[in-house]
Amino acid sequence: MDTVPIFLFVLVVFANRYIFGLYLRIIKGRRFDVARDDYEPTVTIVVPLFNEGDSIYDTIISLVSLDYPPEKLTVTVVDDCSTDDSYEWACRAARIFPDRVRVLRNPYNMGKRKGINHAVREAEDAEIIVSVDSDVIVDRGAVRALVARFTADDIAAVGGRVHVTNANENWLSRMQTIKYFFGQEVLKNLERTMASVMCLSGCLTAYRRSVLMELEPILEDRNLFGVPIKYGEDRFLTRQIVKAGYRTLMTTDAFCYTKAPTTLTGYFNQQLRWKRSNIVDFMGGISHAWKLHPLVGLHYLSMFVLLLVYPFLIIAHLVDGSFVSLIAFHVGLIAILGFVYHFAPSTRRLDPQYRVHPVWFLPMAVLMPTAYLVLTPLGLFTLHSSSWETRGHGAVVGQQGGASS
Repeated sequence: MDTVPIFLFVLVVFANRYIFGLYLRIIKGRRFDVARDDYEPTVTIVVPLFNEGDSIYDTIISLVSLDYPPEKLTVTVVDDCSTDDSYEWACRAARIFPDRVRVLRNPYNMGKRKGINHAVREAEDAEIIVSVDSDVIVDRGAVRALVARFTADDIAAVGGRVHVTNANENWLSRMQTIKYFFGQEVLKNLERTMASVMCLSGCLTAYRRSVLMELEPILEDRNLFGVPIKYGEDRFLTRQIVKAGYRTLMTTDAFCYTKAPTTLTGYFNQQLRWKRSNIVDFMGGISHAWKLHPLVGLHYLSMFVLLLVYPFLIIAHLVDGSFVSLIAFHVGLIAILGFVYHFAPSTRRLDPQYRVHPVWFLPMAVLMPTAYLVLTPLGLFTLHSSSWETRGHGAVVGQQGGASS
């Protein structure tokens, strides 16, 4: 099998993501991340909840303490029929702030997206909905930074950045710290330049409530060949917003903190969930990718092709006995990226506890091809999975037959 064309394609996609996007960011200059200081809308922070235990109490307390006018900021927690005491802990926090915290409970286990929709419908007084995962810590200035990016009526969503709190816990968390850096600070440059970011993280993203209500019928009926899909809700929502003709942005000035998996089982479970999400999203986006800005559309489709062909490149090298040379190529590439991470201004501004030595990115040279080779086909054959699949939650079967874990 001649792998040269595939190899060249991989290099082109790599250059497009890492180099051309950076070039466009430099060209755009100060217009890359425009903000305003005269917009202070009413905000409801929506927290989807499932089996977080007493940690949800601390999350709620931290959210009501954010740097934003108290009379314009409320928190709505929506519990998806947790099987532990999460709901009771959320209610305890609500009793402390009865005018600012509201706790809802879904009638049955329906998944994260429908739970968020439930909370959005109830937030009738909010102009902006900020979606926050139940296990993250939000920076005090995050809400202000997010709403400041709504500089035009057609901007429907603004996402924030995610930092890893357990960056130096072990080799795996260190590697992911650098992976998060490139995923948010570098790889989205092209999409950010065109104001068409195709995936805004559910960890921290602000939306115009009016747009969420406009898209509610689509969001409520998400399925794959009749099978309800509960994973990848943030990617699906972002794509629907772009498809509807709105602009989506991301800013690194708004950020939150989360924990990275510290075991290979947890890491590969996360990667499998993301692989499924990517595959389903790309399949759904093919029909309207032509509506995107040409550069974004080409970037979007090339990433789908890369996802599918890269495993064949790895197999070909395994078959002809040149897998070691492929790994050597990855090691060199990863080493260059580690160098970039180490000297990047945004990295050097971070508190030392959130920075890691670039050498810890080297395991990615093995884990990345392994993930492509094993998890891509596994993801293709398990697209019917309809669970939360986060943080090792136990499965629960809802009254309508849905599963959540």
